Amino acid sequence: MASLHEYFKKDSSSNLTVQEQWNFSNADGTNIEGEVIARLHYDFDAFAKYVSFFIPKIEGVECPEALLLNKIPEMLSWPETKVAVSAGFQGDQTDARDLIFTGRVYLYSERAVREDLKAMMMAEAKARGHSLVFRSVDYMNMRNRWEKPRAFISHDSRDKREIAEPLAIQLQKFMCSVWYDDFTLKVGDSLRESIETGLKECPKCILILTPNFLSNGGWSKREYDSIFTRELVEKQRVILPVWHGVAAEDVYKYSPILADRFAVQWSMGVEEVARKLTHSIDA
Repeated sequence: MASLHEYFKKDSSSNLTVQEQWNFSNADGTNIEGEVIARLHYDFDAFAKYVSFFIPKIEGVECPEALLLNKIPEMLSWPETKVAVSAGFQGDQTDARDLIFTGRVYLYSERAVREDLKAMMMAEAKARGHSLVFRSVDYMNMRNRWEKPRAFISHDSRDKREIAEPLAIQLQKFMCSVWYDDFTLKVGDSLRESIETGLKECPKCILILTPNFLSNGGWSKREYDSIFTRELVEKQRVILPVWHGVAAEDVYKYSPILADRFAVQWSMGVEEVARKLTHSIDA
């Protein structure tokens, strides 16, 4: 089951994003547990920008959402004060500073905002030209009813940023929901229980086979053993291999049976790899 944090990360994954992570402070200056994620999104095609926040359950702050709305002017200045961003070809570029703020603000709150506070915030936001969209447990449950992960992505942690995450994002763009740790897990979750649930419930398992994966005798090996056992028990093909920087003899040494599986090569590019995987998952 996908978490609210996963939906926060993937809902705007098609747009360029700048983000910061913030803590609220006590009167003595110490941080209150619970880190807010603030994002400014750039949609260059629509010549627009908008804002989103992820707010975990924060004890000691009644309505952190109301406080965060006061940070929007600071966030809108990020193209000047933080990161200069432009898009397009030389001579036909669009500067992020010129994008028009739509006024749309998405609030992903793990603890639902009370209706009276929500009404007050919406009225105040409207007076500033802002439009608030609240997304909480009800939103997460509704999405989960319609979007069950169709594939589990097994990878070595050293391949996360260059391979696993770009692949997970591209699969989401193809409307192929996946179990991917950074999307699915949140602070306090049981890593073992969540992984086991994903391994058991996802119809397919994508193995990202790299030198890092093949040399990992820890979590990666355990995941592969679990997936292989599932194939034996269910008597069906579950594994979808992706090869990067490995040869047939390398995979054979790791698992002769795995070497016999037709694999997609990462060298084809993330979009083509995701397209082929989606086709196999849909088959």
